[in-house]
Amino acid sequence: MKTVEPSNKISKMMVSLAWIGFLAMLVIGFDRYLGHQENPNERPDVIYASDGAAEVILKQNRQGHYIADGKLNGHWATFVLDTGATNISIPAEVADEMGITEGRPERTRTANGDIVVYRVILESVSLGAIELKNVTAHINPHMNGKAVLLGMSFLKHVEMAQKGKQMTLRLKAK
Repeated sequence: MKTVEPSNKISKMMVSLAWIGFLAMLVIGFDRYLGHQENPNERPDVIYASDGAAEVILKQNRQGHYIADGKLNGHWATFVLDTGATNISIPAEVADEMGITEGRPERTRTANGDIVVYRVILESVSLGAIELKNVTAHINPHMNGKAVLLGMSFLKHVEMAQKGKQMTLRLKAK
């Protein structure tokens, strides 16, 4: 009967752990790669033009959307730029996590029909170097997911220029 020496067991265990570590790093790396494909603008750079204007340069994701991380009342959120949305639209679950309470109910028309949303005024909304105060938004209890639609209540205050697969948002200096 063949006996396995303790040093041989340790060697096999170390090789197994090395393979597990390698596979874990591969999975984490691939997950980050896919995440970057979905949101290539996780933390937009803070840029100020020579005239003092705040700018944000965004890249399109693989589906052609502009998605970027920003802040609502100081809390990080993932924005989907939506020029077809009148206001910023926050899923109820996200609003709850941020401690944003429902305001006055109002009816609104969406691509899926008429719904009731809850109007709120956000103290601050920021995307990279662009920050606006007292911005109209609504909490939408019918929205699924974690993405916040960054609508025209924010976007109407910035100049937008698209060139190729890149969009520049610019807030004029005051």
